[in-house]
Amino acid sequence: MPTHEESLRFLADYAKLSPAQQAAFRRATQLFREGLATGEFHPSLRVKGFKSEPGWYEMSWAPDGRALWAYGNPVRSNTGPHIVWLRVGTHDIFS
Repeated sequence: MPTHEESLRFLADYAKLSPAQQAAFRRATQLFREGLATGEFHPSLRVKGFKSEPGWYEMSWAPDGRALWAYGNPVRSNTGPHIVWLRVGTHDIFS
């Protein structure tokens, strides 16, 4: 089972999302977790490496909804990957 944590910046970004955007992000994370388990992400998420920061990845969760994340150090009591959510919002998070 994958584990996760959120950066302070992510939490601040998430608080600025509308309730509908928050719900859309939560729905996308369900697909995201399935992809972590199988090793293949759903095409609608368009997961790819983030060019500006090696080791970071970007994910689409809506037409103008993006999230940045990275793999973190595994949690000892868990066999799945550990994800660190870094940013969430619109394309503006890339600036």
